Amino acid sequence: MLLPAGLRQRDQTKKSPTGPLDRDALLQYLEQQALEVKERDDLVPFTGEKKGKPYIQPKREIPAQEQITLEPELEEALAHATDAEMCDIAAILGMYTLMSNKQYYDAICSGEICNTEGISSVVQPDKYKPVPDEPPNPTNIEEMLKRVRNNDKELQEVNLNNIQDIPIPMLSELCEAMKTNTYVRSFSLVATRSGDPIANAVADMLRENRSLQSLNIESNFISSTGLMAVLKAVRENATLTELRVDNQRQWPGDAVEMEMATVLEQCPSIVRFGYHFTQQGPRARAAQAMTRNNELRRQQKKR
Repeated sequence: MLLPAGLRQRDQTKKSPTGPLDRDALLQYLEQQALEVKERDDLVPFTGEKKGKPYIQPKREIPAQEQITLEPELEEALAHATDAEMCDIAAILGMYTLMSNKQYYDAICSGEICNTEGISSVVQPDKYKPVPDEPPNPTNIEEMLKRVRNNDKELQEVNLNNIQDIPIPMLSELCEAMKTNTYVRSFSLVATRSGDPIANAVADMLRENRSLQSLNIESNFISSTGLMAVLKAVRENATLTELRVDNQRQWPGDAVEMEMATVLEQCPSIVRFGYHFTQQGPRARAAQAMTRNNELRRQQKKR
């Protein structure tokens, strides 16, 4: 199928070429030949006359056993009921298939007739107020890096969420500076387009930092290799209490989910873990480990 037509089949032409190909002349010849061809007359000319009889649906007679007779007062009330009143009656009787969801819930949730258009009306979509986008993250990365390096005691949270143009070397320098910082408690890199090099830098930071309590690296491009490096580093960190790694570009795999469950079982300090398990086994183990860790934390607070 990838070969041109001249190579897919043998040459069946017997007439020798009359000369070199002239594309413009060929197109002009084809256009002139198409204009000279007479149009074919219709076998039956269209006159606009309508033939046949219009379809009339026959009336179905209701059998006697299916006929329902109501009291004269109800018959008279239903005969003079408006479409809006019929809509409310159908909603009260639970006939939600006769109307839209909006008409049904408006009729049963309101004490008065609020749908004045009736059952057979065309439902207009609800007009929702536009929700403005979140403002961009105003964090100055260079200033933040300088404060982390200087071990600023007033800096307890590093939030770089949704900043997608951070150079990888700058993120690596930030993780390197976090190794010796003793005041930052929360470190968040959500939606920063971070990959495995940043995950390895975060893993090296976790092995040395002893003050960080919350780490969030969700919604990035970290693969299973990078997540495995972070999880192995978490085992060597006893101060981290919250870890969020969900919503990466690709599913990490069964081996990483089993490693997550093992880390939660071996690290009683983690009491909050952000990841949606796809396998039942690791999910059950992780839930049991989180319940145990939170119970241990509660007992420590009571003491």
